[in-house]
Amino acid sequence: MSTFVLVPGMWIGAWAWRGVTAELRAAGHDVFPLTLTGVADRDHLPGADLETHVADIVRLIEVEDLRDVVLVGHSYGGFPVTVAAERIPGRLSRVVYVDSGPLPAGTTQLDQLDVAVTGPAVPPREWDPAADPQLLAGLDDAALELLRTRATPHPAASVTAPLPRTGAGLAVPLTLVTCALPAEQVAQMIAAGHPWFAELTDATVVAVPTGHWPMLSEPVALARALAGQPGS
Repeated sequence: MSTFVLVPGMWIGAWAWRGVTAELRAAGHDVFPLTLTGVADRDHLPGADLETHVADIVRLIEVEDLRDVVLVGHSYGGFPVTVAAERIPGRLSRVVYVDSGPLPAGTTQLDQLDVAVTGPAVPPREWDPAADPQLLAGLDDAALELLRTRATPHPAASVTAPLPRTGAGLAVPLTLVTCALPAEQVAQMIAAGHPWFAELTDATVVAVPTGHWPMLSEPVALARALAGQPGS
């Protein structure tokens, strides 16, 4: 059995992992879904930036004395996961990127967004599947309503901060769970050295075809992919 730490992307908290957490725990795994500072049930805590989110992950793993951890980062969560993995590699057995990847040093999450940051927080998207059918694919009305009611603004300082890579490289085995992009396209991007996936040439790639929020659209399939049992 494995120990999982689940790190969400922008605007969502540990609550979004509820279905995945239930599946993994039912299979006998230990699971620690995490809410990053400044978001969801921790949105009352101001001043969070990327370093704060790295500390959220590292402190959870150290305080709980977790070892052989499967550290999972979804979307923006891949940023603090990448840095945390370089700081505490000895406590990890694998790093899993869900629609994310270990981006190059100096990259910001803002580089990946099509929004302007004008205040202390980035408002949630409108969660309109008609306007964004690819990323929101697979989300039913209940999931969309959950996102509309529970998503919170995300600390702007975390998305404008450049990724501080150490240059030491990530010595932990990597897995990419690709959802919004087809596996064939991802394979081509890896081969071409695309910066999203350039460090994943030796990674295990697992496809969970759905939109960008698989923890809500395909929680069972995502849990099985995280546990190394895709399609079972």
